Amino acid sequence: MTDPPIVGIGASAGGLEALEAFFQHVPVTTDLAFVVVQHLDPTQHDLLPELLQRATKLVVRQVVDGVRVEPGHVYVIAPDKELSLTRGVLRLSVPTAPRGQRLLINAFFLTLAHELGERSVGVILSGMGSDGTLGLRAIREAGGAGFVQAKASAKFEGMPESAIDAGLADVIAPVEELPARIDEFVRQGHYLPRPEPAPPGLAGAPLDAIVAILRASSGHDFSLYKPSTLYRRIERRMSLHQLATIEDYVRYLRETPREASLLFDELLIGVTSFFRDPSTWRNLARALRERLATSALDESLRAWVVACSSGEEAYTLAMIFDEVRAEVAPDKNVTLKIFATDLDPAAIERARAGVYPSTIAADVSPERLARFFVQEDRGYRVGKSLRDQVVFATQDVLQDPPFTRIDLLTCRNLLIYLTPELQKKLIPLFHYSLVTGGLLLLGNAETVGGFSDLFTPSGDRLYVRRPLVAGVPPIPPAAFLRVPVPPRGVPVTESTKSPPTPAGPGLEAAEQVLLQRFVPAAIVTSREGEVLYVTGRTHRFLEVPAGKAPWNLFSLARGGLRHALEQAFQKALITGTSVARSGVAVEPGASPIDFVVEPLTEPGALSDTVLVVFSEGPTPVASESSPVEDTALEAALLEAHTELRATREEMRVSQEDLRSANEELQSTNEELQSTNEELTTSKEEMQSMNEELQTVNRELQSEGGRAVAREQRHEEPARQHRHRDPVPGRRAERPEVHAPGGDPHQADATRRGTAIVRSVDKP
Repeated sequence: MTDPPIVGIGASAGGLEALEAFFQHVPVTTDLAFVVVQHLDPTQHDLLPELLQRATKLVVRQVVDGVRVEPGHVYVIAPDKELSLTRGVLRLSVPTAPRGQRLLINAFFLTLAHELGERSVGVILSGMGSDGTLGLRAIREAGGAGFVQAKASAKFEGMPESAIDAGLADVIAPVEELPARIDEFVRQGHYLPRPEPAPPGLAGAPLDAIVAILRASSGHDFSLYKPSTLYRRIERRMSLHQLATIEDYVRYLRETPREASLLFDELLIGVTSFFRDPSTWRNLARALRERLATSALDESLRAWVVACSSGEEAYTLAMIFDEVRAEVAPDKNVTLKIFATDLDPAAIERARAGVYPSTIAADVSPERLARFFVQEDRGYRVGKSLRDQVVFATQDVLQDPPFTRIDLLTCRNLLIYLTPELQKKLIPLFHYSLVTGGLLLLGNAETVGGFSDLFTPSGDRLYVRRPLVAGVPPIPPAAFLRVPVPPRGVPVTESTKSPPTPAGPGLEAAEQVLLQRFVPAAIVTSREGEVLYVTGRTHRFLEVPAGKAPWNLFSLARGGLRHALEQAFQKALITGTSVARSGVAVEPGASPIDFVVEPLTEPGALSDTVLVVFSEGPTPVASESSPVEDTALEAALLEAHTELRATREEMRVSQEDLRSANEELQSTNEELQSTNEELTTSKEEMQSMNEELQTVNRELQSEGGRAVAREQRHEEPARQHRHRDPVPGRRAERPEVHAPGGDPHQADATRRGTAIVRSVDKP
């Protein structure tokens, strides 16, 4: 019997109401099976199955070990147990974590993702904390889908908010709407045939069209990613939108600009966590011990974390290094600067913030949490000393210049998504970046392939960079950077060759300069490569891709022209002189072309602009250096460009930290000022109260003195009378003392006032 689709549901505080509302909207005819993981009190009898049975006609059962999942059933986790899925069978086990630290939802979602892969579905309902976020990430990484209750409808929004903030929610909706959305996703779940991709440039090929749209919207090319990776992510998006064919999805992409951004994010889901694959990190720690044991007393090491995603791996490396340094070289001033890069700007921003959910406690030991993190309301923030070691930057390793003079380079679980052709370009790139003896760390399913002459294995996916064979020159960056992009999309025509130009004076002057000095097939750009003006027939050199047109020179450049053009462009900016290239092959079989890149210094509108002129024959330009000298200069310029970018990034991060510190200091000063004002006010109020008490005290003393005097005046005649006329054998009675006016009650009040004054006067 075929196992039914399984939906994992995680809930905590406020989860009963959400679960009841959820199952009230699940049709009794469903073919789905549901597994509910709820945080339960292990000391109490569990009534959840009985309560849910009242809300649904589905069969509700508490899980017993070894039960096989059946469609139309709801399985509820047993108290004080951890739940897993193995080949359609639910297994119970005793939790190893202490109560209060158990992440039962994460644990089940992880097994769900492992067992069902792209057929896995995870649901997050009301609850406090962040349990379920890491598990939902695993489901998304496996190609499954995440459904999250809208925060507005959740009694406790902690768990939904954590999943939404992590970008793991494919669907966010009120709990009553989730069953229908899940049913649609599962019913529309279809798996595209895996044909070989159409030849590059074939008009109408759906996969090529999607790649072209992605390139136009994001500026990044996915043509050399493995087709299976692309198909799997495309299928997921099609199922979410209930689209029947890939052609329908291409049409939807073109009509819905935001979908291209969502698909881009889908392709960049980071498979990462702290201390992922612990044995790999133990092996790296061993290698670092050997390296630091022989290091100089004062040495600065450099590391590059490629495809760092949201930063967990970069911070893991920083922690490992700090621990090894404290163990092996506590008396040495050895530092490690980590450059961490990724294609996804949103992931880089999360990495810079360094804030992670409390669920990282499953991967990070309590000792490390206490040493390297600061606990906050919603999780943990990486400590400043650790964040200062890492510089995060957005970078496309397939196109941008590499970092150089690197001692340790990690690139884990990126190569497996790339074609063998691209892998063969990246491994030499890593060799070029590393110093001799430097370490290369790859993922569990990755190797250096046929480049055993460049690297020596050092155990558990760790490789040591070998020196080049004597007499063999190093591979220049131009040999592997800027992979030629197959021509796709719509070529530039006479009607579309000129992009919209910004309004303002000076563009007429640009046209006059072009016409006077060069042939008219030319372009004026900003120093960043943004196209400002186009003249002549440029379709031989440039093309406009499908979708939103990116008016950037390097995005528009055809085929093999792209890399040569950018190299010359950067060289011209750095040197401030014109740079020429001749015999550049744009497309296989086509005649080569020449071009010149010249920074313009004319005053006015042409200042800080760059002129690019194309021709199909010899171009009159200044003399060039020899090919060997030019290649060496390119390498030096690339390295300088990379170092400058990294330095700018460090300065930017330092400025952000300084600005944040100033804001905190200003806030603290405002709080201190407010506190001082409150203290001053309180002091004034106390002083006023003391003055009032002193006034009352003086009045009481004055009144008491007058009362005593009156009493003495009234008692003196009485004493004289008793002295003159005593009664033998009888105790003299004290006569009543009347205040003036003859009121005995007034006299009694006077005596009480006297007693009060005497009591107050006592020290």
